[in-house]
This record gives sequence, C-alpha cells and structure tokens, in this order.
Amino acid sequence: SPGALGMNLVVEKTENKVKYVIKQVECIDEHQANEALEELMPLLKLRHAHISIYQELFIIWNSQISSLFLCLVMEYNHGSFQKVIEKKRETKTIIDSEWMQNVLGQVLDALEYLHHLDIIHRNLKPSNIVLSSSNHCKLQDLSSNALMMDRAKWNIRAEEDPCQKSWMAPEALRFSFSQRSDVWSLGCIILDMASCSFTDKTEAMLLRKSLRTLPNGLRGVLETLEEKKIPNAETFGSLLPLMLQINPSERITIREVIHITFVGGNFRSSSIALSPHWQLMPDSVTDLLLGGNMASIVEVMQNFSGRPEVQLKALKRLLTMPEEQLGLPWPTELVELLTAIMKQHERILDIQLHACSLLLRTLGQALARDPAAEVPSESSVVSVLLSCLRIHPESEQPLTDGVLRVLPAESASEELQEAGLFEHILEHLSTFPTNRDICINGLSLLWALMVDAVIVNKTPLEKAPVLIAEVLAAHPTDAEMAEAGCAVFWLLSLLGCVKEHQFADVVTLFLQSIRLCQDRIPLVNNAYRGLASLAKVSGEGGGAAPSLIRETYRLYKDDPEVVVNICMLLAHLTSYEEILPELRASGIQPLAQEIKERFTSSLVSVSGGP
Repeated sequence: SPGALGMNLVVEKTENKVKYVIKQVECIDEHQANEALEELMPLLKLRHAHISIYQELFIIWNSQISSLFLCLVMEYNHGSFQKVIEKKRETKTIIDSEWMQNVLGQVLDALEYLHHLDIIHRNLKPSNIVLSSSNHCKLQDLSSNALMMDRAKWNIRAEEDPCQKSWMAPEALRFSFSQRSDVWSLGCIILDMASCSFTDKTEAMLLRKSLRTLPNGLRGVLETLEEKKIPNAETFGSLLPLMLQINPSERITIREVIHITFVGGNFRSSSIALSPHWQLMPDSVTDLLLGGNMASIVEVMQNFSGRPEVQLKALKRLLTMPEEQLGLPWPTELVELLTAIMKQHERILDIQLHACSLLLRTLGQALARDPAAEVPSESSVVSVLLSCLRIHPESEQPLTDGVLRVLPAESASEELQEAGLFEHILEHLSTFPTNRDICINGLSLLWALMVDAVIVNKTPLEKAPVLIAEVLAAHPTDAEMAEAGCAVFWLLSLLGCVKEHQFADVVTLFLQSIRLCQDRIPLVNNAYRGLASLAKVSGEGGGAAPSLIRETYRLYKDDPEVVVNICMLLAHLTSYEEILPELRASGIQPLAQEIKERFTSSLVSVSGGP
C-alpha cells in the first residue's frame, strides 16, 4: 500500500513465518539516501513499550527503474487507530471512553519519551499508531528530516491522496518541524477519534485542513461534541484549542497535554509513566507521614508506592538521616524497596538519582566496613541500574558509580556481562563520542568489567577498538580520556579483541597517548603493556620510537613497574629478527645494558638482544 513517502510491502520471514512491513522510500540520489540512513540509525536504539522500532535499515538499487530506495523494516501489526476510526465511522458509534483514555495515555507516554530525547516523530497520523493487541498501541514509522524535506514527493502524494497531509501542522507544510508539530498532529488524531461517530471521512479531512487558517474553526465541532454527549467532551473542549493553535509558539507541549487530560480531565491509563501527573498530595500531609523513623518511612513508601511525590520526599528524608538511624551497614529491606521504586518510576529522573544516591550510600558503607561483603539482591540492583542507564543517558555519572560499586560482589562481573552491559557501554560510546562524561564513565566501566574477570562472551568487544579510537580522536588533548582509553586497549589486546588489521592504528594511539601525557604513570604503564602485548603476537610494537622509550625510562628509571613494562616491550621486540637491525641502529643497546645492570631480573638480554 502507498504511504506518504513510499510504498509499504508486507513480507513474511521464511523460517518462522513472522510478518514484517518494508517501507520503500525512493531517494533523489545517493546523498539523500545516506543522509536519511544516518539520521534514522539512532532510532534503532530506542527502547520503549509503546514505540515500534525499525528492525533494519538498508539501501537498494532497483535496476528496472534506475532508482535508489531506502528500505525501512518494521513490525507488522494488523490493527491501527485508523482502522478503529474507520470502523466506528462506518457504524456511527462512539469510541469507548475507557479504551480511548488508556491508549491515549500510551501515545502521550511514548511521545514524551521521544521529545525528552529531542526526537520528533514528523509523521504522526492514525495509520502510524498500530495496535499490537486490543489494549496496547505503538507509534511506528518515525521519519527523518532528509526524507520529509523532499518537496516534489510531498506534492505528488498530496495530489494522489489529499488525506495524507491533512494531519500535518501548518508550519510542517512549509517543511518546518518541531515537537509542537507532533502536538498538532496528535490534536488532529484526538479530534478524529472524538468526532468519528458523526463526521464522515471527507468532512473530517476538510475540518482538519480548515483549522490551519481559521482561528475559531473548532467551535462548531466542539459544540457538537457537547450536544451529542460525547464522553470527555468538556476535557476535549479545553484541550484541543490549545493543541491546535496555528502559531506553534502558542501551542502547548506534550507534558501540558498530559496535565490537562490526566489531572484536570481525570483520565486514566495503564501507562505507569503517567503517574507523576496525578493530583499531588499536599506537602503538609506528606511531611506528617514522613516525620517518623526509618521503619515508618519505609512503611509509607510501601503504602504509597504509586505516588512519585511521596517517594521523592521520602528518599530526600532518608538521605539526610545519620547512619545509625538508617540501620547501616546493610538494610536489606531498604535495598529491595529502593530497586522496586526505581523500577516503578524509571522515567522520573529525580527519583532515579536520589534512589541511586541512597543505594550508593548503603553499598559504600557496607563495603567500607567489610570489603568482602556480598551485595544483597545484586541481580535486581544491576538490572535496575542498567535499565535506568538506558532510559536516562544524561545521568550516566551517578548510575555508573552505582554499577561500579556492585562490581566487588563475587559474581557481579559475569552477571553484568550477561545483562548486556558491554553492549550498553559500547552503544553509549557510539552515540555520544563527544560527550566527555559519558565516555570517561563508559571507559572506566569497561575497565572495571574486564580486569581480573572471566569474559563470558568476547563478541560484543570486537566493536570496541574502533569505537574507542573514535572517542580518543574526538578528545585528542584530554589526558584523562587517553589514560582510560589506554587501559581498555591494553585489556583488549590481551583478550585478542584487537584484530591484526587494527594493530598499527592501536600502536599509533598508544604512542600518541604516551607523548601527550608522560606525567601520568597509569597511562604510561598501560600503554607500554599494550605495546608489549601487540609486539608479542605481531612485532607491531616496533613502531615505538627508541627516543620515546629512552625518554620514558629517564623519567621513571626509579619506578620498577614502569621499567618492567618497558622491558616487556623490548623483550618481545627482540624476538623478531627482522626488527633487530632497526633496534641496533637506533642505539637502544646502551639503554638495555643500563636496565640489565640496574635490574638484574630484567627480561632484556644484552647478548641476545639489540
């Protein structure tokens, strides 16, 4: 079937008979195809219960018509808002109010998630809100700026099917998209769902188009909603004029839509993330409830688990309590309660950060008193921290600290690997290579996971060398970043995750890092360890300039650890006959002789070496 931008094909996977939709979008040229592909790739990483993500993206060439197509593979779902509206319109019946409130809550939750990530849907309409079950909907077919800016294609589609563009905001017709463009489109969808029992398809389309130019265009249909006693007509009467303002700057936000519908209008939805918008409990009541000891506060948190304002105040209260009142070193009940709260309110960043701070405090106190202490419920702690990291990438620092605190537990490293933390960290490095905090935390966490640990599956780490090289390239003068990168590169070289074709590039990065910050001993040690590791398997460490080795030795000749790592590099290099002439010519032999005399256990053999 034709869509606004291309053709939708329903296909079936041979081995499991699972159906998918492939959207084929014809592109002007290779530049547009690549630009759209690059813009859409991050959407593959979205994780939300009410967003149907793309399964795959690829470009093909159709030789029969000599055209380039961008293909977007999506889930196939038979139902959609459009089919519900069409059925109700045909039978002139009203959409069930409870069902509409529930699915509207899901749509709002999904849009709030997208807008929080600065992602615009751009193509919101009833056919792009699919039903995976009778009470569960998903947004699909998110579009890109590159595709939506194809003016010629839009004009053709508008002529073929004028209904296609009737959901778009006035400014979107001028190819200007924003989050408030999505608000307009959603307003049109709500209007159609509310009025489908008494308007036909053509009337509804003409009404939507008229709203772009007539400031009072809603008055008639809102009066009809009241006259026909359509459920929630009063709420729609206050909501829709605010959503369908012609000037986007005067249009309300998705968060404000949530407030009007789920507070003022008393809507209800199964979507947990809407709970923050219930009527808030008065501060005086909350303060009274939370005025007791820890046991009573925990009881209040359990009794009001769905009230985020109560949870946040309780967490703040617990954070101000001294250790003896909290029952440290390890209140198991509190840890279990904290993880449950973080799961229930995973979309509310303030709760996540305060709960994480309290979690770190309990973990820190326990491990400070007994480094061998076993973290209780470590599985749930790891799971909830990873989930929060995915939803709130901007909160990387405190949550990464939380994961690092869990690591001392005996089986935590293996559990974290199985939970997909390697993939998560590398995904963050790929998505945010210029974000210093995220990259530093990610590299530190990779190091903590890999050092002295049994690597369950090396496959995720095969992508690491390229990603870390990109990160270091994005921060060429950052000494701390270089130190963290060298540490991880050394471990990757030991694990055999640096491939032969990457050896030369990694050696170059080690050498650049040493030159950048010779004053950082951990960096120097890890860089020389990495060079030695690569030299052991390939001789690639031969790229290490003898002058740099001599310089490092002069700086740290009294530091046995640094000298040992230099010796390891020289020892592995001397095992390659093709490198020996170059080493001799560089005059490295006097240095090797001095090391041998000062450190009798040195690995460098003067007679057999250079």
